[in-house]
Amino acid sequence: MTAGEGEGHAVVVHLDRLLRERGMTLASLAEKVGVTNVNLSVLKNGRAKAIRFSTLTHICDVLGCQPGDLLSVRRKEDSAAES
Repeated sequence: MTAGEGEGHAVVVHLDRLLRERGMTLASLAEKVGVTNVNLSVLKNGRAKAIRFSTLTHICDVLGCQPGDLLSVRRKEDSAAES
């Protein structure tokens, strides 16, 4: 089961990869963005139901990325091709 399956969406969050590539911890990102570590953890683990555009903007500013680097949509065809 992918992050988001069974929740009405197939959005995949790539926060782990972006943090790893930048040598940054979740805690340091949370501090720089101005949100709680718990909220970022919920996002990172694919359990978030929504994200404010202002939060998304701050995350992208700190990580030097675009929203499409952080989020993608896993299509059913993509899952079938992996099987």
